[in-house]
Amino acid sequence: QVRLVESGGGLVQAGGSLRLSCAASGSILSINAMGWYRQAPGKQRELVAIINSGGTTNYADSVKGRFTISRDNAKNTVFLQMNSLSPEDTAVYYCWGHSGSQYWGQGTQVTVSS
Repeated sequence: QVRLVESGGGLVQAGGSLRLSCAASGSILSINAMGWYRQAPGKQRELVAIINSGGTTNYADSVKGRFTISRDNAKNTVFLQMNSLSPEDTAVYYCWGHSGSQYWGQGTQVTVSS
């Protein structure tokens, strides 16, 4: 089993920045990829960014150039640096981990005011 705990969400003005963190515990050696998804009210959950164990990253087109995903393998933590935020980025952000099975964090709210 893998447990994922997010932190770092909050309220920010448009153009601002936030940094999300996700700490993994449990059977962490089995994790081969981690990432972030988000779900806005009335919309489906969507991929934001993923990073695999080798450091290869993949981003949604809507966040390319603004968001950066990184991981600290020693601390079993993945980060999402979000810059140039816009109200369209408002959503609950979920940490995701994959090890054959999928694991989800509880979510952290990000609200961007105009």
